[in-house]
Amino acid sequence: MSEAKPTTPVTARPAATVLLLRDGPAGPEIFMVVRHREIEFAAGALVFPGGSVDAADAEIAAALGSGDPLAAFRVAAIREAFEESGLLLARTDSGIALDPTQGAAIAAAHRDALNAGSRGFAALLQAEGLRPDIDALVPFAHWVTPADLSKRFDTHFFLAPAPGGHAATHDGREAVDSIWITPGQALAEAEAGQRTLLFPTRLNLLRLAEAQSLGDAMSLAAGRPVVTVQPVLEVDAEGRKMLRIPVEAGYGGPLFPAGVRAMVPKVRPAG
Repeated sequence: MSEAKPTTPVTARPAATVLLLRDGPAGPEIFMVVRHREIEFAAGALVFPGGSVDAADAEIAAALGSGDPLAAFRVAAIREAFEESGLLLARTDSGIALDPTQGAAIAAAHRDALNAGSRGFAALLQAEGLRPDIDALVPFAHWVTPADLSKRFDTHFFLAPAPGGHAATHDGREAVDSIWITPGQALAEAEAGQRTLLFPTRLNLLRLAEAQSLGDAMSLAAGRPVVTVQPVLEVDAEGRKMLRIPVEAGYGGPLFPAGVRAMVPKVRPAG
Protein backbone atom coordinates (compact mmCIF):
# COMPACT_ATOMS: atom_id res chain seq x y z
CA MET A 1 0.00 0.00 0.00
CA SER A 2 1.35 3.43 -0.91
CA GLU A 3 0.14 6.96 -0.41
CA ALA A 4 0.91 9.99 -2.53
CA LYS A 5 2.72 12.71 -0.65
CA PRO A 6 0.86 16.02 -0.50
CA THR A 7 2.67 19.00 -2.06
CA THR A 8 2.01 21.01 1.11
CA PRO A 9 1.34 19.53 4.55
CA VAL A 10 -2.33 18.75 5.17
CA THR A 11 -3.71 20.22 8.39
CA ALA A 12 -4.17 17.49 10.98
CA ARG A 13 -7.83 17.06 11.93
CA PRO A 14 -8.52 17.20 15.70
CA ALA A 15 -9.62 13.78 16.94
CA ALA A 16 -10.22 11.91 20.17
CA THR A 17 -10.01 8.26 21.14
CA VAL A 18 -11.10 6.57 24.36
CA LEU A 19 -9.78 3.34 25.83
CA LEU A 20 -12.74 1.95 27.79
CA LEU A 21 -11.48 -0.41 30.49
CA ARG A 22 -12.87 -2.97 32.90
CA ASP A 23 -11.28 -5.55 35.18
CA GLY A 24 -11.21 -9.11 33.88
CA PRO A 25 -9.95 -12.46 35.19
CA ALA A 26 -6.61 -12.03 33.36
CA GLY A 27 -6.21 -8.31 34.05
CA PRO A 28 -7.69 -5.15 32.55
CA GLU A 29 -9.78 -5.65 29.43
CA ILE A 30 -10.37 -3.00 26.79
CA PHE A 31 -13.34 -2.54 24.48
CA MET A 32 -12.25 -2.56 20.83
CA VAL A 33 -14.11 -2.58 17.55
CA VAL A 34 -13.32 -3.92 14.08
CA ARG A 35 -13.68 -1.24 11.43
CA HIS A 36 -15.79 -1.94 8.35
CA ARG A 37 -13.58 -3.02 5.44
CA GLU A 38 -15.14 -0.47 3.09
CA ILE A 39 -14.70 2.51 5.38
CA GLU A 40 -12.36 5.35 4.41
CA PHE A 41 -9.90 5.15 7.30
CA ALA A 42 -8.39 2.09 9.03
CA ALA A 43 -10.53 -0.39 7.08
CA GLY A 44 -10.63 -3.79 8.79
CA ALA A 45 -8.45 -2.72 11.72
CA LEU A 46 -9.04 -3.46 15.39
CA VAL A 47 -9.30 -0.02 16.98
CA PHE A 48 -10.43 1.91 20.04
CA PRO A 49 -13.65 3.94 19.69
CA GLY A 50 -12.91 7.43 18.45
CA GLY A 51 -13.24 10.02 15.73
CA SER A 52 -13.01 13.66 14.77
CA VAL A 53 -13.79 16.54 17.11
CA ASP A 54 -16.56 18.69 15.64
CA ALA A 55 -17.83 22.20 16.33
CA ALA A 56 -20.75 20.87 18.37
CA ASP A 57 -18.32 19.12 20.73
CA ALA A 58 -16.59 22.44 21.35
CA GLU A 59 -19.95 24.11 22.03
CA ILE A 60 -20.86 21.46 24.59
CA ALA A 61 -17.44 21.80 26.22
CA ALA A 62 -17.84 25.58 26.42
CA ALA A 63 -21.27 25.21 28.02
CA LEU A 64 -19.73 23.03 30.73
CA GLY A 65 -17.58 25.96 31.78
CA SER A 66 -14.45 23.84 31.98
CA GLY A 67 -11.10 25.57 31.70
CA ASP A 68 -9.49 22.37 30.44
CA PRO A 69 -7.96 22.98 26.97
CA LEU A 70 -8.81 19.37 26.13
CA ALA A 71 -12.49 19.69 27.10
CA ALA A 72 -13.72 19.52 23.49
CA PHE A 73 -11.56 16.42 22.90
CA ARG A 74 -13.05 14.84 26.03
CA VAL A 75 -16.60 15.55 24.85
CA ALA A 76 -15.78 14.10 21.44
CA ALA A 77 -14.29 10.98 23.05
CA ILE A 78 -17.45 10.48 25.13
CA ARG A 79 -19.72 11.01 22.11
CA GLU A 80 -17.70 8.63 19.96
CA ALA A 81 -17.66 6.02 22.72
CA PHE A 82 -21.46 6.17 22.87
CA GLU A 83 -21.82 6.00 19.10
CA GLU A 84 -19.46 3.06 18.73
CA SER A 85 -20.07 1.08 21.93
CA GLY A 86 -23.40 2.25 23.38
CA LEU A 87 -21.61 3.11 26.63
CA LEU A 88 -22.40 6.64 27.79
CA LEU A 89 -20.01 8.37 30.18
CA ALA A 90 -22.45 10.91 31.58
CA ARG A 91 -24.10 12.03 34.80
CA THR A 92 -27.38 13.68 35.62
CA ASP A 93 -27.40 17.41 36.29
CA SER A 94 -27.31 16.52 39.99
CA GLY A 95 -24.13 14.46 39.49
CA ILE A 96 -25.56 10.93 39.63
CA ALA A 97 -24.06 8.28 37.35
CA LEU A 98 -26.33 6.30 35.05
CA ASP A 99 -27.30 2.79 36.11
CA PRO A 100 -27.37 -0.03 33.51
CA THR A 101 -31.13 0.23 32.96
CA GLN A 102 -30.90 3.97 32.31
CA GLY A 103 -27.92 3.49 30.04
CA ALA A 104 -29.71 0.85 27.96
CA ALA A 105 -32.85 3.01 27.66
CA ILE A 106 -30.85 6.04 26.50
CA ALA A 107 -28.95 3.95 23.95
CA ALA A 108 -32.22 2.51 22.62
CA ALA A 109 -33.78 5.98 22.36
CA HIS A 110 -30.92 7.94 20.85
CA ARG A 111 -28.00 5.91 19.50
CA ASP A 112 -29.34 5.06 16.05
CA ALA A 113 -30.44 8.64 15.43
CA LEU A 114 -27.09 9.95 16.59
CA ASN A 115 -25.21 7.59 14.29
CA ALA A 116 -27.51 8.48 11.39
CA GLY A 117 -26.83 12.18 11.91
CA SER A 118 -30.50 13.01 12.51
CA ARG A 119 -29.87 13.93 16.14
CA GLY A 120 -26.99 15.76 17.76
CA PHE A 121 -25.23 14.83 20.97
CA ALA A 122 -26.29 18.13 22.57
CA ALA A 123 -29.94 17.29 21.87
CA LEU A 124 -29.50 13.90 23.54
CA LEU A 125 -27.94 15.47 26.62
CA GLN A 126 -30.65 18.08 26.87
CA ALA A 127 -33.49 15.58 26.39
CA GLU A 128 -32.14 13.30 29.14
CA GLY A 129 -30.91 16.01 31.51
CA LEU A 130 -27.30 14.83 31.34
CA ARG A 131 -23.78 16.23 31.39
CA PRO A 132 -20.82 14.40 29.77
CA ASP A 133 -18.57 13.07 32.52
CA ILE A 134 -15.37 14.63 31.20
CA ASP A 135 -13.64 14.17 34.57
CA ALA A 136 -13.85 10.38 34.15
CA LEU A 137 -11.30 10.55 31.34
CA VAL A 138 -7.57 10.48 32.06
CA PRO A 139 -5.18 11.67 29.30
CA PHE A 140 -3.11 8.73 28.06
CA ALA A 141 -1.36 9.71 24.82
CA HIS A 142 -1.18 12.29 22.05
CA TRP A 143 -0.35 11.27 18.47
CA VAL A 144 -0.09 13.42 15.35
CA THR A 145 0.01 11.83 11.90
CA PRO A 146 3.30 12.42 10.03
CA ALA A 147 3.32 15.64 8.00
CA ASP A 148 3.87 13.95 4.62
CA LEU A 149 0.69 11.85 4.63
CA SER A 150 -2.50 13.02 2.91
CA LYS A 151 -4.89 12.03 5.72
CA ARG A 152 -3.80 13.43 9.06
CA PHE A 153 -5.17 13.46 12.60
CA ASP A 154 -4.16 15.23 15.80
CA THR A 155 -5.46 12.65 18.25
CA HIS A 156 -5.72 12.71 22.03
CA PHE A 157 -6.12 9.29 23.67
CA PHE A 158 -7.93 8.96 27.01
CA LEU A 159 -8.47 6.14 29.49
CA ALA A 160 -11.86 5.73 31.17
CA PRO A 161 -13.52 3.06 33.31
CA ALA A 162 -16.42 1.50 31.43
CA PRO A 163 -19.73 2.05 33.26
CA GLY A 164 -20.18 -1.04 35.45
CA GLY A 165 -22.84 -3.47 34.30
CA HIS A 166 -23.65 -1.56 31.09
CA ALA A 167 -23.80 -3.57 27.86
CA ALA A 168 -21.37 -2.62 25.07
CA THR A 169 -22.04 -3.44 21.42
CA HIS A 170 -20.61 -2.20 18.12
CA ASP A 171 -22.75 0.05 15.93
CA GLY A 172 -22.99 -2.21 12.87
CA ARG A 173 -22.13 0.73 10.60
CA GLU A 174 -18.53 1.87 10.92
CA ALA A 175 -17.76 -1.16 13.11
CA VAL A 176 -18.72 -4.72 12.17
CA ASP A 177 -17.54 -6.50 15.31
CA SER A 178 -16.46 -5.74 18.86
CA ILE A 179 -14.68 -7.45 21.69
CA TRP A 180 -13.53 -7.06 25.28
CA ILE A 181 -9.91 -8.12 25.14
CA THR A 182 -6.75 -7.82 27.20
CA PRO A 183 -3.94 -5.80 25.61
CA GLY A 184 -1.73 -8.88 25.62
CA GLN A 185 -4.29 -10.97 23.76
CA ALA A 186 -4.86 -8.26 21.15
CA LEU A 187 -1.11 -8.01 20.56
CA ALA A 188 -0.71 -11.79 20.37
CA GLU A 189 -3.53 -12.13 17.85
CA ALA A 190 -2.00 -9.38 15.72
CA GLU A 191 1.38 -11.10 15.88
CA ALA A 192 -0.31 -14.30 14.69
CA GLY A 193 -1.87 -12.48 11.75
CA GLN A 194 -5.41 -12.70 13.13
CA ARG A 195 -5.81 -8.96 13.72
CA THR A 196 -4.74 -5.76 11.99
CA LEU A 197 -3.49 -2.99 14.25
CA LEU A 198 -2.52 0.56 13.40
CA PHE A 199 0.93 1.63 14.58
CA PRO A 200 -0.40 3.93 17.37
CA THR A 201 -2.93 1.30 18.47
CA ARG A 202 -0.23 -1.33 18.82
CA LEU A 203 2.11 0.88 20.80
CA ASN A 204 -0.66 2.08 23.11
CA LEU A 205 -1.67 -1.53 23.74
CA LEU A 206 1.94 -2.34 24.58
CA ARG A 207 2.01 0.46 27.12
CA LEU A 208 -1.39 -0.46 28.54
CA ALA A 209 -0.17 -4.05 29.00
CA GLU A 210 2.02 -2.79 31.86
CA ALA A 211 -1.06 -2.44 34.09
CA GLN A 212 -2.26 -5.27 36.31
CA SER A 213 -5.76 -3.89 36.91
CA LEU A 214 -8.14 -1.11 35.93
CA GLY A 215 -7.07 0.94 38.93
CA ASP A 216 -3.42 0.35 38.12
CA ALA A 217 -3.95 1.50 34.52
CA MET A 218 -5.66 4.69 35.63
CA SER A 219 -2.98 5.44 38.23
CA LEU A 220 -0.13 4.84 35.80
CA ALA A 221 -1.74 7.12 33.22
CA ALA A 222 -2.45 9.86 35.75
CA GLY A 223 1.17 9.84 36.91
CA ARG A 224 2.80 9.88 33.46
CA PRO A 225 3.21 13.11 31.47
CA VAL A 226 1.75 12.97 27.98
CA VAL A 227 4.43 13.53 25.34
CA THR A 228 3.30 14.33 21.81
CA VAL A 229 4.29 11.69 19.24
CA GLN A 230 4.61 12.59 15.57
CA PRO A 231 6.49 9.74 13.88
CA VAL A 232 9.28 10.70 11.50
CA LEU A 233 10.31 8.36 8.70
CA GLU A 234 14.06 7.61 8.56
CA VAL A 235 16.36 5.20 6.75
CA ASP A 236 18.96 3.55 8.95
CA ALA A 237 22.52 2.53 8.06
CA GLU A 238 21.28 -0.81 6.71
CA GLY A 239 18.75 0.83 4.41
CA ARG A 240 15.71 -0.10 6.53
CA LYS A 241 12.80 2.33 6.76
CA MET A 242 12.18 3.22 10.40
CA LEU A 243 9.77 5.40 12.33
CA ARG A 244 11.34 7.58 15.02
CA ILE A 245 9.27 8.70 18.02
CA PRO A 246 10.32 10.46 21.26
CA VAL A 247 11.82 8.14 23.86
CA GLU A 248 10.15 10.30 26.51
CA ALA A 249 6.72 9.16 25.27
CA GLY A 250 7.28 5.86 27.09
CA TYR A 251 6.94 3.29 24.32
CA GLY A 252 10.20 1.48 24.96
CA GLY A 253 12.38 2.80 22.16
CA PRO A 254 12.89 5.58 19.66
CA LEU A 255 12.95 3.51 16.44
CA PHE A 256 10.40 1.04 15.07
CA PRO A 257 10.26 -0.73 11.70
CA ALA A 258 8.09 1.31 9.35
CA GLY A 259 6.57 -1.61 7.44
CA VAL A 260 3.48 -0.23 5.74
CA ARG A 261 3.10 3.10 7.45
CA ALA A 262 -0.66 3.20 7.96
CA MET A 263 -0.93 -0.48 8.90
CA VAL A 264 2.16 -1.88 10.56
CA PRO A 265 1.99 -5.73 10.59
CA LYS A 266 4.73 -6.19 13.19
CA VAL A 267 6.25 -3.62 15.51
CA ARG A 268 9.28 -4.26 17.66
CA PRO A 269 11.64 -1.66 19.07
CA ALA A 270 14.88 -1.53 17.12
CA GLY A 271 18.34 -0.66 18.27
